[in-house]
Amino acid sequence: MRDFYFNGHKADMVAKKYSYTLSSFYSITKEFRNHLKTENGDGDRFFFKETSLGRKPMENVHGLNDLIISLRKQNFSSEDIVTIANSKGFNISYGYVYQLLKNDGFKSLPRRNSEFKSKQTMNKLEAPKASMLKFKDENFSTSTIGLLCFLPTIMKYGIDTIISESAYPSTKTINKHPSIMSFLALKLIGTRRYGTDDLWCMDRGSGLFAGLNVLPKAAWFSSYSHRVTREMNFSFLRSLHSIWVKHNLLSDTSNLDFTTIPYWGDDAHLENNWSGKRNKALSSMLAVLAQDPDTGIIDYGNTNVMHKNESNVVLEYLDFYRHDGQGGELKYLVFDSRFTNYENLAKLNQKGVKFLTIRRRGKNIVQEIRQVAITGNGKVKPALIITNDFDISIETVVRKYARRWLVEKEISEQIEFFHLNKVSSSMVIKVDFDLTMTILAHNIYRLFALELERYEPMTDMKIYENFIANTGMVKIKDNSISIEMKKKRNLPLLLEAMNRYKGSEYKRLNNMHINYISAASS
Repeated sequence: MRDFYFNGHKADMVAKKYSYTLSSFYSITKEFRNHLKTENGDGDRFFFKETSLGRKPMENVHGLNDLIISLRKQNFSSEDIVTIANSKGFNISYGYVYQLLKNDGFKSLPRRNSEFKSKQTMNKLEAPKASMLKFKDENFSTSTIGLLCFLPTIMKYGIDTIISESAYPSTKTINKHPSIMSFLALKLIGTRRYGTDDLWCMDRGSGLFAGLNVLPKAAWFSSYSHRVTREMNFSFLRSLHSIWVKHNLLSDTSNLDFTTIPYWGDDAHLENNWSGKRNKALSSMLAVLAQDPDTGIIDYGNTNVMHKNESNVVLEYLDFYRHDGQGGELKYLVFDSRFTNYENLAKLNQKGVKFLTIRRRGKNIVQEIRQVAITGNGKVKPALIITNDFDISIETVVRKYARRWLVEKEISEQIEFFHLNKVSSSMVIKVDFDLTMTILAHNIYRLFALELERYEPMTDMKIYENFIANTGMVKIKDNSISIEMKKKRNLPLLLEAMNRYKGSEYKRLNNMHINYISAASS
């Protein structure tokens, strides 16, 4: 039309130039003139629209831009702002936030240490109320995208079924399964404690992990813990034990050790226990852990240990392990010299269980017990290992006892990553529930590590830092959920592991399929 009307070329020449027949060309000119008439004689609006290059101008939808600017003035990062905005129903990206702040003259935030972040408040920003997730087509960003990588592992080992069939309570608005998954979500991402509302109760990714729109607020977690009993925790650990046995995740040996969980307050009902980390006795709770030295699975935990019954804990664990004939090939119990007394060692011997421990100082040699002396251990006197197993070699005795230090390593990790010593309650049962959730989170990390070839020995914290800590986009459409994780050094290995579950349906996520893919950005 430009050649014909503006440049003045003849119709037959224009038709030939653009490969039209002459009659077809005249039809086009007729249609063009009709469009000019429908546009009230102003064809420019239809055919000659002005276009601008570059990004489209951003619109302040329902005060979105005002919210973003207000949050930046409170020193929230772009990642935090996206999390908060998504929780309020805005579907925005990091690029949108970055461009808006740049156009408004905001500079990048200086590096903020953990102390500054802990003091940062939400300034009365209300998070949405947690509720069961109603699946619909939507996209949202999340700073906990890696958390969703645990879902295949949880389903593979039937942990989701164990949670649903447990004796734990439900609430009026949240069912049993998402309730426990909410606690588990915070443990898996190393949340320090539930003392105040934080960004974790606004992140949509954490909510999706639990089957909720967002995680509940701090008050809900505290209220829920009050309804849990020790029997619920004990029954749950037994159910998990059956999973470990079924999948051959427990060897013939268990390492046993105590750990002190201090309470930073004044409560007369708590006993003083020695804390090796503080090198003094503290008002605290004494907990016991039983760990498999081969897989790192923690099979048992209990915070209700008192001085009067601590020597009997070894027999209590044996009863737990053999309860209802659950199976397993437990042959050896390994513990330090003060874990139990000689009377209980005799009972273990009668029950056909082998043990390895260090002989207590100042005691006479116990009759009918094999004794191995280890010199060159940095102390004046040799370490004396005693055992009731006369058949294994000395080398095996020493190696088995040396691996007992693994349980102490695990306890140290419980403190550092899962913040086991940052309890917010003096109620033993609430701490016992926290310990049970910690054990569950740790074991899921161990199972997840089995999927990562050559990374099995890596600690929970290192797995989190190298694989789980990431941001990305969740896209829900039809019957599938796309998990788009930002580029990261170890992402290819993670995607390879996740690809094994391609096509799996997730019953508790509306029977949807989950696809794990790499995002285009880092």
